[in-house]
Amino acid sequence: MKKLVNLFRPIYWVLLAASAVIAVLTALVDQRIFLISAALWMIAFAYMLITLYFSRRQVENAVQELGRLVAKSQEDTLTEYPFPVMVLRGDREIAWYNQRCQDLVLGGQDWYGHLVQELLPDLPLDKACPPEGYNVKLSGRMFTAYVIRADSDDMYVLYFIDDDKLKFYANEYFQSRPAVLLMMVDNYEELFQNAKEKERGLVMGEIEGCIDTFIEGHNGLVRKLYRETYMAIVEERHLQEIIKERFSILDSVRKVRGSDKMIQPTMSIGVGRGGKLLRETEQLAQQALDMALGRGGDQAAIKTQNGYEFYGGVSKTIEKRNKVRTRIVANALAEIVMASDKVLIMGHRMGDLDSLGASIGMLGAVEQLGKPAFVAINKNTTLAGPLLQMVLEKGYGDRMLMPAEALEMVTPHTLLVIVDTHIENLVESKELYEACRNVVVIDHHRKMVGHIANAVIFYHEPYASSASEMVTELAQYLGENTRIRAPEAAALLAGITLDTKNFTIRTGVRTFEAAAYLRRMGADTVQVRQLFSSSMSAYQQKSALVSTAEIHHGCAITGTDASDIPDIRIAAPQAADELLTISGVSASFVMYDKDGSVNISARSLGAINVQLIMEKLGGGGHQTMAAAQLAGKNLEEARELLVEAINEYFAENGDPSLPEEEHNGK
Repeated sequence: MKKLVNLFRPIYWVLLAASAVIAVLTALVDQRIFLISAALWMIAFAYMLITLYFSRRQVENAVQELGRLVAKSQEDTLTEYPFPVMVLRGDREIAWYNQRCQDLVLGGQDWYGHLVQELLPDLPLDKACPPEGYNVKLSGRMFTAYVIRADSDDMYVLYFIDDDKLKFYANEYFQSRPAVLLMMVDNYEELFQNAKEKERGLVMGEIEGCIDTFIEGHNGLVRKLYRETYMAIVEERHLQEIIKERFSILDSVRKVRGSDKMIQPTMSIGVGRGGKLLRETEQLAQQALDMALGRGGDQAAIKTQNGYEFYGGVSKTIEKRNKVRTRIVANALAEIVMASDKVLIMGHRMGDLDSLGASIGMLGAVEQLGKPAFVAINKNTTLAGPLLQMVLEKGYGDRMLMPAEALEMVTPHTLLVIVDTHIENLVESKELYEACRNVVVIDHHRKMVGHIANAVIFYHEPYASSASEMVTELAQYLGENTRIRAPEAAALLAGITLDTKNFTIRTGVRTFEAAAYLRRMGADTVQVRQLFSSSMSAYQQKSALVSTAEIHHGCAITGTDASDIPDIRIAAPQAADELLTISGVSASFVMYDKDGSVNISARSLGAINVQLIMEKLGGGGHQTMAAAQLAGKNLEEARELLVEAINEYFAENGDPSLPEEEHNGK
C-alpha cells in the first residue's frame, strides 16, 4: 500500500529540483527575482508535503473502508450462500456454518464445537480435494463435499452440493439397466438319446420349471428360443443378487434326472451386461454363452466391456457322440488346404507328446492331400524329446523346422494350423502366427480369455481327451484316400495316452475308437510305451517330490528348487500324476522354482477342477490338467497363494468328498 501511495513522489521531487535550479539561476540576473522565486519554491514545497500527507491518509482510509466492505460482503456471502457451507478450525473443530448447512446437512441440530470426524469420519482433510469432490451421506441425503484449506489462517471451508436426487436417479438408472441371460441345456441330445416323447416332456418340464422359478424369483422375464435355449432379461440389481447366489440354477438343473439316469443334465449361461443398446447386450450374452460352452459347459460366463467372469464349471464335460461336426470341419479344412501353397503346423511352447503328436498326425494327413507340410517346433525346449527323435529317425527331419526357418517360408497363401492350444500368447512362435493370414485352430482345452480370434476355422471341442484324438478323427474325413502312416499313428497314440493317463482319465467312446483306428494304421503300442521312459535322475527327482508332499483338503502339494535340476519340467508332471495314485488324494500340485518364477503343474481325477484353481493364479488348462506360472515369487509365497486359491475353490464349490446335503448346509 505504501508503494502505491508514493508512486508519484519521484515526479514531485524532480519538479522541485528543477524549479530550485531555476531559482538559483535567477540570482545571477536580479536579487529581487531570486527572492521572489525562492519564496514561491518554498510555498510549492510546503504544499507538496501537505498534499502528499493528506493524499496518503485518504488512500489508506479508502482501502480500509474497502476492506471492511469486502469482509462484510464475504460474511454476507457465506451466510446467504445458496449451498451449505461449514468452517473448521485447524484442529478439525466445527467453528461456523450457515443456515442452509444446519437445515440440510446437520438436520437442524447444533454442531458448534464438535469435531468434524464425529460427523464425517472418512473425510480426508489432509489430502488435496479431487475435482469430483467426495460423496457423503448425511441426514438421509446424499451430497458432494468439497474441501478448501486456508493455509494462512489454518482453517478449512467445506462446501456441500445437494445432489441427492441426481444421485438417486443415476443409481436407479444403472440398477434398472437390462441384463440378458442366454441359457442352454448342454447335453440335450445325450439326455434324450433313447427317451420317449412323454419322458422328454416330463424332464424338460422340470427343467423349465427350474428356469421359471429362478427368473421369477428375480423379477425377470424368460422366453424359450429353441428346444434347449432360453432367453431371460433381468435388471442389473437382480443380476447382482444372482451373482451373489453364484447362479444357483446350475445346481437346480443338475438335480434333474432324465430317462438315462447315468446322464446328468447341465446348463450353460451367458450373461451380457453394460451394453449401450439392448441388441448389443444380447450380443455380449451370446459371446459369453460361446465362452461357457467352450470351457466345457455347466457354468455361467458374464461378458462385460472389460472381459469375462466365470461361475460354476465343476462338472465333467459331456462327451458328444455325434461326429457330424467333425466331418463338416474336415471338409472345410480340406478345401482350405487345397487352396494353400503350403501348410505350416505348430503347437504350444515347450510342446509335450500331445502337441507334437497332433502336429505330426496333421502333417501326415496334409501330405496325403498332396500339399507340402512342415512342423514348426523349437527342438531345444520341447518336452517330447523321445518322440521327436523317433520321427527324425523315421525320415521326417526335413519337415521338422525351427520356428525361424518356418517363418522364412511364409507367403500370402500359406496356411498355419495351430494344435493343442488356442491362446495367442502360448503358441510356439508368435511371430509365425502373426505372419500368416490364414490360421486354423484345433484344440481341446477349455476356452480362455485371450483366445485366437482371427482363425478361419476354430475347431474347439473341450470334451475331447486330447488334440491328438481330434486330429485322428479329422484325418479319417479329410479325403477319401487319406491314410496316415505308422509313425504318424504312433505319434497320435502317444498324445492320446499322455493326456488320458493311459486311458484312465477323460476317456470316452470316441477316445477308444480313435485308438482302435490308430492301431489299425500300424501304431506300435510297445514303441509308444517306450516314449514315456525317463532317465534315472528324472525318476529320482520324481520320487523326491512325491515323498515330500503334504495333503490339504485332499490336495497333495509339493515343491522344490529346480535351479540345478535339468529334467524338472518332465519330472514335475510325472510326480503330479504319481501323487494321484495315493489314497485320499483327489488333486495334486507340484511346484518348482526355475528362472525366477515358480511353475505349478496341477492334476486331478476329475472331482476337483484344477483349471479353476489355476485360473485364480493367472494360469489355465483343463479340468484334470492345468498349470500356472508365478513370476517374481519364491516357493513359500507361491505355496501360500496356492493354498489360498484352493480354499477359495472349496468355499465357492464345496468339498466333493462331502455328501450333497452337507454342501447345502454350509
